[in-house]
Amino acid sequence: MRAPKIDELIKTSDVIKRAYALSKKLHESQKRKTGEPYFNHAVATAENIAEWGLDEASIAAGLLHDTVEDTDYSLDQLRKDFGDEIAFLVDGVTKIGKIRYRGVERQVENLRKMILALSQDIRVVIIKLADRLHNMQTLGALPPQKQKRIALETMEIYSPIAYRLGMQRISGELEDLAFPFIYPQEYRWLLSHVKEKYEEREKYTDKVKPVIMEALRKAGIEVISIDSRAKRYSSLYKKLLRYDMDVDKIYDLVALRIIVKSIEDCYAALGIVHNLWPPLPNRIKDYIALPKPNGYRSIHTTVFCVDNRITEVQIRTQEMHDEAEIGIAAHWAYEQAKQSKAYLEKKAISADKKELQWVQQLRNWQKEFNTPEEFIESLKIDFFKDRIFVITPQGEVIDLPAGATPIDFAYQIHTDVGNACTGAKVNGKISALDHKLHSGDIVEVMTQKNKKPSESWLEFVKTANARNHIKAALKGKAARLDKTEPKETELRVIIEDRPGLLKDITDIIARSHVNMTAINTITNARYPIIRIRCDFVNKDKTEKLIVKLKKLKEIKEISFVLV
Repeated sequence: MRAPKIDELIKTSDVIKRAYALSKKLHESQKRKTGEPYFNHAVATAENIAEWGLDEASIAAGLLHDTVEDTDYSLDQLRKDFGDEIAFLVDGVTKIGKIRYRGVERQVENLRKMILALSQDIRVVIIKLADRLHNMQTLGALPPQKQKRIALETMEIYSPIAYRLGMQRISGELEDLAFPFIYPQEYRWLLSHVKEKYEEREKYTDKVKPVIMEALRKAGIEVISIDSRAKRYSSLYKKLLRYDMDVDKIYDLVALRIIVKSIEDCYAALGIVHNLWPPLPNRIKDYIALPKPNGYRSIHTTVFCVDNRITEVQIRTQEMHDEAEIGIAAHWAYEQAKQSKAYLEKKAISADKKELQWVQQLRNWQKEFNTPEEFIESLKIDFFKDRIFVITPQGEVIDLPAGATPIDFAYQIHTDVGNACTGAKVNGKISALDHKLHSGDIVEVMTQKNKKPSESWLEFVKTANARNHIKAALKGKAARLDKTEPKETELRVIIEDRPGLLKDITDIIARSHVNMTAINTITNARYPIIRIRCDFVNKDKTEKLIVKLKKLKEIKEISFVLV
């Protein structure tokens, strides 16, 4: 898909033309660290948004996304000049821009959720991803410390959000752009060990393409395209860690991708490929019948190909390909083009219901819409309407139910903080203790030694955690509540260290739907020891988690205690 250039966009839309002119004027005197005009960034962001198929309001918002934050132009003036919708989108991107990831791994999932909750409209997230993509492409101009923080934030927050929205190409690009700044040594190793392998595999797939094309033509299957897809450096490195860093064991270093017209043609093409070359056992993955949690659909097979070389082949329709590239944005593009036609509903998948609840809601957008306006309404994010995400002064995100107060926040931090609470500041201002918090609030709790909770707090607190601790403290039972009943599980892991191991361990724990509350590493021994606290007490769940963790070869020993 060729990205529309800004010259084309301003010819087709008056609102884009006006946004372009105003953004150019407001950013006229500003320069980026690269030395180029700041306005170039606004244009690049808008062109990304246009390439992904979004509407003119989103493209105009992309041109204007930094005006309120970085110039004297106010949100009220923007609303007068461009209307409520574009002002709403720009305001959402501005709010997200104030969120900073400070390297607390257990906060990652809450930060992702908070970004989505603050956005209220999926287009805000997509505009932010377009902004982040261009910022990452020019990251080399920033100081090293800032490079690493932004790269880490991109890898941990924005790339996973893009992936969950089905935007696999954008997710991969963001991760690849971040990888050299986070893992410079590993990146240099890959460049020196893999570049020739890539080039050699590309030449090989060029030899295979005509063979497949001819076989499909003879079978009467219309092929839109056959191309090759090189595995990204970041995902390649993760896979190499599982295969003793042996590149020859990576069969999808360069994969062939066949795009056909229909689902029936996908399965017919699979049969043709298997008729040409025998498949490897247990390496056929049918993501059409059983899509990935983010909606990805395709058929993957691995075959003994020409010269008996093991090669991965991916087969999908053009619609599936567009979805894999730009995910949820593709649905907007289709809706604009098709107006009222329904999309093909994907089959249900088997996965943890709680974890995938919001993904299922994204799926619901593929139901029938009568007008593009109805589709716009469906883009409103309401799957976090019952939760709020507030921030400590240190930048940690606390997940609370809607209607929660500073007292609920205090007890979520720690029982002693809640019991000793005397007041609170919300966004730097003194606030009442029964004040209802909102997503994005920065909350600071003021405490006094030997203070005890007030019985009146029970009238307005929202969480059971706060209510139980208040009652226990009032009855003089706080010590028993806190000390005699275990509330957490502590994993004690003896490891042989390597770069990225801690991230692999925490990824496994996160995928098991377990929240980590603390991580400590003891390195003054032959083998380092990692202590990880998790906020549950369940022996069966712990044992299952340990089985998963033991699959990492660097883990020498693992045990747990209830605390």
